Amino acid sequence: MGSLLKSFAAMPHLGETLSAASALVWAVAVILFRVCGRTVPALAMSFFKNVLAVLLLLLTLAVLGLPLLPPLPIKHYALMMLSGVIGVAISDTLFFVALNKLGAELTAIVDCAYAPFVIGLSFLFLSERINPVQGGGVVLIVAAVLLISGRKNEAQIPRRDLRTGVVLGVLSMFISAAGIVIMKPLLAGDSLVWAGLVRTVGGAVSLAVVLAFHPKRRAILAPLASGRTLTLLVPATVLSAYLSMVLWMGGMKYTQASIASALNQLNTIFIFILAAIFLKEKITPLKLICVALAFAGAMLVSIPLK
Repeated sequence: MGSLLKSFAAMPHLGETLSAASALVWAVAVILFRVCGRTVPALAMSFFKNVLAVLLLLLTLAVLGLPLLPPLPIKHYALMMLSGVIGVAISDTLFFVALNKLGAELTAIVDCAYAPFVIGLSFLFLSERINPVQGGGVVLIVAAVLLISGRKNEAQIPRRDLRTGVVLGVLSMFISAAGIVIMKPLLAGDSLVWAGLVRTVGGAVSLAVVLAFHPKRRAILAPLASGRTLTLLVPATVLSAYLSMVLWMGGMKYTQASIASALNQLNTIFIFILAAIFLKEKITPLKLICVALAFAGAMLVSIPLK
């Protein structure tokens, strides 16, 4: 198993590949969460997602024979859990609120704030740099998102919900970026599964504390008892909080945070495609142009620094 993992880690462009794969898996999960969000509150979805993810990661850790408590400094554990509180509990809950208010397409557009926030914070705190070609790739990805966001909004959303959803969505992306900057320096010597577990535990515990003192906790959690809800929420959780997160952290580990975040931004385009297929939303020439721009940008971003 160890030699297999080493061979996997030696794959060319591994970080870039994992980041793009994470974006696709997350997009599928967003479509499922969008349907769930019609009946399940954001806090309940976030809590369920994290608890199930902790169980899956514990099982994976046991199967791989990895230690549950490796000999690392307390500060290492604390910072990783803090990253989970910020980037999992708070950010994901705000994201679900925005998703419930805006719908999948508009939330995907707001999601475009993610890459610039990560790149900016990485520049300030991690001393990361990108070359001009990679910078051009980032520009193409952002241009694709801006073009698609410039189309006429056909959805009839109350102005108050629109403003609230956009503000909370952008805030979610900023908080997520802050969690990434905290976590990135810690990943070099960590198992991705273990790091994901500690981070998710931080998110699950913080949400459990919030719910324990929430006066409406029974009403919030009640929809989770529905079998119909779980048939969508369970696969959405496995895809987002388990598979996508491991892929995402792998991208962060094996390439620069700024490059990984740009490739993660492809989830915006993937969501539009999946929304058209499964939610019967119309595909337009503009959407096709944006998809082409985004994938061209992804190719450029994948060119390594020299």
